[in-house]
Amino acid sequence: MNANRLRPVVLALAAVTLTAVLTGCKEDGSDAGAATPSAGAKATPSPSTTAHKPDPKPSVGATAPSSPGAGVGGTPAGKPGAKHKGSPATKAPAAGCASKPPSPDHVDPDEFAVYRVEELDGSTGKVNLVVEHGAWGCPGKDTDGAPFVVTGEHSRWALDQAAYVTATNPITDSSENKRIGVQELIDWINAHPDSGLVFRYETGKDGAIHRLEQVFTP
Repeated sequence: MNANRLRPVVLALAAVTLTAVLTGCKEDGSDAGAATPSAGAKATPSPSTTAHKPDPKPSVGATAPSSPGAGVGGTPAGKPGAKHKGSPATKAPAAGCASKPPSPDHVDPDEFAVYRVEELDGSTGKVNLVVEHGAWGCPGKDTDGAPFVVTGEHSRWALDQAAYVTATNPITDSSENKRIGVQELIDWINAHPDSGLVFRYETGKDGAIHRLEQVFTP
């Protein structure tokens, strides 16, 4: 009978002891979990281990320093900027060209401009050409060639009526020199006085012109 009374007491004590043991284990496990970080937790690096080291190579998205003079909104390097249309440059005079009427010492020795024809006695076999010597001037920006700048002083040169003469526009309808007769030249000059067409000439032993070739001028 006494044994039956003690059994509940023993069971109660055993239950209390088991509860105490379980509570202690739980507290020990909680402390251990708090002290040991879980596998998924990220350790916070200390300041000494996170000091930033400069990257010797720029990243792909890094912008290279702009070239001198190129700023925000500037012209990208390597691309020419917009071309500004200024006033057209004045062409420099050609070397040796005449910018004013030349002196007698600076005229072209074998060229002159023809203005008129004067008849001579038929027995001479010659006519007089009224001419002006000159030199080639500086070409203008709106012309295809240089003008012939004359001295402003007329002179007379005898032309042999048997001379070799060639002409081009406007005396003929050809763009190239072709031979014409002296009388054809005389007729054209009489019909177009003071034209000032330029000719290259050669004289013979008698001092008269024996070869006369028109020089094309634009």
